[in-house]
Amino acid sequence: MPKRPHFGPELLTFLRQLKRNNNREWFDANKKRFEEDVREPLARFVVDFGPKLKKISPHFLADPRKTGGSIFRIYRDTRFSKDKTPFKTWAAVQFRHEAGKDVHTPGFYLHLEPGNVFGGVGIWHADSTALTKIREAIDSNRAEWKRVVSGKTFKSTYELAGESLKRAPKGYDPDHPLINDLKRKDFVAITPFDVQEILLSDFLDRYSNTVRAAAPFMRFLTKAVGCDW
Repeated sequence: MPKRPHFGPELLTFLRQLKRNNNREWFDANKKRFEEDVREPLARFVVDFGPKLKKISPHFLADPRKTGGSIFRIYRDTRFSKDKTPFKTWAAVQFRHEAGKDVHTPGFYLHLEPGNVFGGVGIWHADSTALTKIREAIDSNRAEWKRVVSGKTFKSTYELAGESLKRAPKGYDPDHPLINDLKRKDFVAITPFDVQEILLSDFLDRYSNTVRAAAPFMRFLTKAVGCDW
């Protein structure tokens, strides 16, 4: 029997409609659709990815819980934002390290949005302590870092992304051979997917392949910040 896809076109349809009707009244009237077409498929994907993730590293979590797990909440935090629309118009999961409790720790990410589907890996908006440790690891293990980010499989799958400092970080020579990497504030890499790929029965395997391709990169960062790989 062919495998059942984790995600159907209903997920994308819901998100498109939510973008046009980003208000609590519409969402409350369509909450059953959200549960059936978005949250439940995400939870099934998380559960099924768990065994594959454990083979890559036993220290990253695939947690299908509605709150505090791998699935991002649909509700936006509008307290400090000029945009007061209450809902995110995308769905996402993050498989983060067991030592971390938020999106700023090492993790594997999947973003689902009409017209914008991608996988991400690394540490986004690392705090100052983590940044210092990563920069020291890169400086002390230059050859290993170059192998990691220049590896054929990683480089053909991912593109490094995120924000960088305009000047060399304190304590580093502007002419350092790896200065562009040392200036990074985000140590993340992105791999795009065609939107239609998420509707395929083998999308879990496709995503798993990209996660495996990022293993050396993630191993370096995870150990750099003092966590187990």
